[in-house]
Amino acid sequence: QVVLLQDPMEDPGDVLRASRSHKKSNVFDMAFDSTATQETVYRATTRGLIAGVISGHNATIFTYGPTGEGCGAGEGGSPMAMGGPSPTPSPSCSPGCGKTYTMMGTDKEPGICTRALADLFQGIKDASSDTEYKVTMSYLEIYNETIRDLLNPSQGCLWLHDDSSGTVRVAGITEVPAMSAEEVTQLLLRGNRQRAQEPTAANRASSRSHAVLRVTVRQRGAGLRRARLFMIDLAGSERAAQTQNRGQRMKEGAHINRSLLALGNCIKALSHQGSTKDINYRDSKLTRLLTDSLGGNSHTVMIARISPASTAFEESRSTLTYAHRAKSIRTTV
Repeated sequence: QVVLLQDPMEDPGDVLRASRSHKKSNVFDMAFDSTATQETVYRATTRGLIAGVISGHNATIFTYGPTGEGCGAGEGGSPMAMGGPSPTPSPSCSPGCGKTYTMMGTDKEPGICTRALADLFQGIKDASSDTEYKVTMSYLEIYNETIRDLLNPSQGCLWLHDDSSGTVRVAGITEVPAMSAEEVTQLLLRGNRQRAQEPTAANRASSRSHAVLRVTVRQRGAGLRRARLFMIDLAGSERAAQTQNRGQRMKEGAHINRSLLALGNCIKALSHQGSTKDINYRDSKLTRLLTDSLGGNSHTVMIARISPASTAFEESRSTLTYAHRAKSIRTTV
């Protein structure tokens, strides 16, 4: 459960700075090394939340980390979990496939989305026959602080609004009924082909947006219940010096970092470290959309991916600090 990070530039022979070691350890609920499989990461982080979704609790799963570092089957992580990339990625693998790989996976190694949906539909199938379930899904991306429907991109820019009950909704979003995990997976694949991706110096296929899959489970039995499962593939945090972005790519990186900062501020305010009761959900579209899922009747998991490369030390340190904040979230149901 402990991740130890050591500054590769630290000189062990420097006696003057011996008391100022840059070694830093972080304790998480789970840490994964390069041998961890998709199944291992899923069971340790997400599987236990599915029964709660079926019984009416919201759940939110994030994947977070820097852009363009690492690859492959051995990544994962969080304040709930944490890990690094495969030491010998295949030449065909995109260098920035850590977060999206964990969430979406491949045909042979399904990711968290596919596995969670399979368990969700199996749980509904095994539930009491006295209860009627209806499952719907929507899939959107937040690109440059604008919302796009990945299942119907021709709609253009969508807007957020608060309904009469105070719930934040996306006006005009396509909400599709789902009957099986396979059906949802096909819709996800269709949506991913519409997602904004561009090459940068750090990643040949960098995701330039946050992708948000929302699965809503409504049940009607003795009463009426509704639960939402959010699975969010966050765009990677960026350093302009590393990505060498210019023009439009730099503007995209600025929007990405701004929304990640807003999310980090909300997480800090919700934790015991927060010095204010005011949670600034309106600082970004992402945090406003997740108001109920961050601070309400919800379980939250953050899976943070870092690289063991010495060149990624600064990114790894900031990622661990960000993930450690999420471990301190205290919600009031």
